[in-house]
Amino acid sequence: MKENGPLAPVIAIVGADGSGKSTLAADLAADLAAERPAEYVYLGLGSGQIGHRIATTPILGALLTPFIAKKAGRTRDPKDRIPGLLTALVVYLFSRSRKARFDAMLARRRRGIVVITDRYPQVEVPGFYDGPGLSAARAEGPFVRWLAAREARLYAEMATYVPTLVIRLAIDADTALARKPEHDRTLVEQKIAVTPLLTFGGARIAEIDATMDYAAERAEARRLIDQVLGA
Repeated sequence: MKENGPLAPVIAIVGADGSGKSTLAADLAADLAAERPAEYVYLGLGSGQIGHRIATTPILGALLTPFIAKKAGRTRDPKDRIPGLLTALVVYLFSRSRKARFDAMLARRRRGIVVITDRYPQVEVPGFYDGPGLSAARAEGPFVRWLAAREARLYAEMATYVPTLVIRLAIDADTALARKPEHDRTLVEQKIAVTPLLTFGGARIAEIDATMDYAAERAEARRLIDQVLGA
């Protein structure tokens, strides 16, 4: 565990797709920013926006989207192998982009800015849920293995920075998919199952029911944050 030292607090909002973590993180950051230096930071891969752009491209979208989804899915399966150098390189570059955003987040904390993050990288579950993307399926070939090892080191370094507080959003699959019908049910169910198992390096964790009235959810999250900030 890396000591926070002079770093300002970081509050991580985590949960399965459809739990509302992005909305809650942004709203909480806006609330805090009215009182003290505070910012919202997205720590996901950022692959969803690119995938959406591909999917909405005429003709090519219909052809490429199933292919990309199939390739990406194979990197999450421990019984499968990483499907080729190109796929490994794309996953690695997304992880490098995440690390760059993480480093920028640390720079904000060093300037005394409280950070509310949407997601947080972890090393306990590879292949999905903000874990290393190349560490679940088999890495075959020297260069793919090299990429997987380098990516694993990126996540190991990020994981040494234990969040001040993790707010875990609990939700059921039906509610999550009603909010995000474009997501795959199997993956959503996997994330829901994994959510309570993640420890984030021994961080302080509080769980909130993400199916409650949003105003009540937001108020409870703010109460938890005020506790750790000493308000």
